[in-house]
Amino acid sequence: MNHAFLTVDLGFGDAGKGSVVDFLTRAYDAHTVVRYNGGAQAGHRVVTPGPSPQEHVFAQFGAGTLAGAGTHLSRHMILDPLAMLAEEEHLRAIGVADAFATTTIDAAALVITPFGRAINRLRELSRGDGRHGSCGIGVGETVADSLARPDLALRAGDLTDQKRLYAKLAALRDLNMAKLAALRPHLPASDHAAVELELLTDPEWAGWLLDAYAEFAARARLVPGDHLRAILSRPGAVVFEGAQGVLLDEWRGFHPHTTWSTTTLQNADALLAEASYGGAVTRLGITRAYATRHGAGPMPSEDAALTAALPDARNGAHAWQQGFRAGWLDMLLLRYALDVVGPLDGLAVTCLDRVAALPEIPICRGYQIGPLVIERIIPAPSPQDLAYQERITAALAGCRPLLNPLGGPDDLLRVLSADLGLPIMITSYGPGADAKKLQPSCIPATNYCT
Repeated sequence: MNHAFLTVDLGFGDAGKGSVVDFLTRAYDAHTVVRYNGGAQAGHRVVTPGPSPQEHVFAQFGAGTLAGAGTHLSRHMILDPLAMLAEEEHLRAIGVADAFATTTIDAAALVITPFGRAINRLRELSRGDGRHGSCGIGVGETVADSLARPDLALRAGDLTDQKRLYAKLAALRDLNMAKLAALRPHLPASDHAAVELELLTDPEWAGWLLDAYAEFAARARLVPGDHLRAILSRPGAVVFEGAQGVLLDEWRGFHPHTTWSTTTLQNADALLAEASYGGAVTRLGITRAYATRHGAGPMPSEDAALTAALPDARNGAHAWQQGFRAGWLDMLLLRYALDVVGPLDGLAVTCLDRVAALPEIPICRGYQIGPLVIERIIPAPSPQDLAYQERITAALAGCRPLLNPLGGPDDLLRVLSADLGLPIMITSYGPGADAKKLQPSCIPATNYCT
């Protein structure tokens, strides 16, 4: 039987997508993980089960790699070949012989260049205290350039043609140098700015960059867009791995603190339709047992004491994203995410072990703005109304959370399921697959069922 599991983060990212994908891969012996959105900025932590755990934070390879699954990067993936080479080295160091051998990459996937990454970082530095919240990888600049100049868009398939590759790289460098002229007056005199300026203005760029791309092209398996049809026709399970979170969606997130990517299940649904997939589909929303946000932007239930009490294993102060923040589980934001993402079959709730140790677990079920009590955030009638999204952002910045105390993790799960009208399919009390349980009667049984 064929079974596609579509995973989506219902928050601002960092919900535990990597660990859930690893769990699903092991529980259903999935043969492939498909990246259907986002790009090289992902940080999906996986810790293997057992007495001698291995750990890897997945950026571009699928988070089912350590469980034996192959990876397919769809055309919606935004690729950084240099970072992917470095990621493969770490996987090799922890025992994965050759992750490229089990990975396919759609030739139409966009490629991030060092020039786009440098301008991304310089643009964020130029904003001073008004940062939008960037991972500093260059995803936004890459997408923006591809929309403004489709003829210059660098695709994975271009990496195999040295003449075409050089021409596009030279043009993209010129394009980003032109952007630099407008940013220079606003740049701080900092080491961060100096590093990016040196890279962008390096006259010897062609030598080292073309060699690195040639190495990548020799190792990567570039495939046409219809290759996914063959993957989905293989018997067994496939896991679609989401990136970032619904609340960061390019159109439905809270502008301008958003990503240049569609973070709902829209791309996954489109890929299934294009492949004429007719097997079973399970649509799974993922949330932590508390709210988090890495970087700038509104988060009404943020609690400084909770942030201090729950330091994150792989998220902290970051040069580009800046601080990692924690707050209480926010039902208004979760309901908004569900309204935006569409029907789901159930929820995976992670980090329950972390809140279990707290003396109390409040949950946010409303906001107060002056004398008004808000119980729901209404999505824009039009899916591409950024002015509406900006108004939500401004309103959320002035909200005070209304908190209700809960009795513990079991009570939280009960309230979460009842308020959202969805069953809890997976519970997670730790980073490894052995700390997760598949709840009975939700998905076909495996050894991980309770």
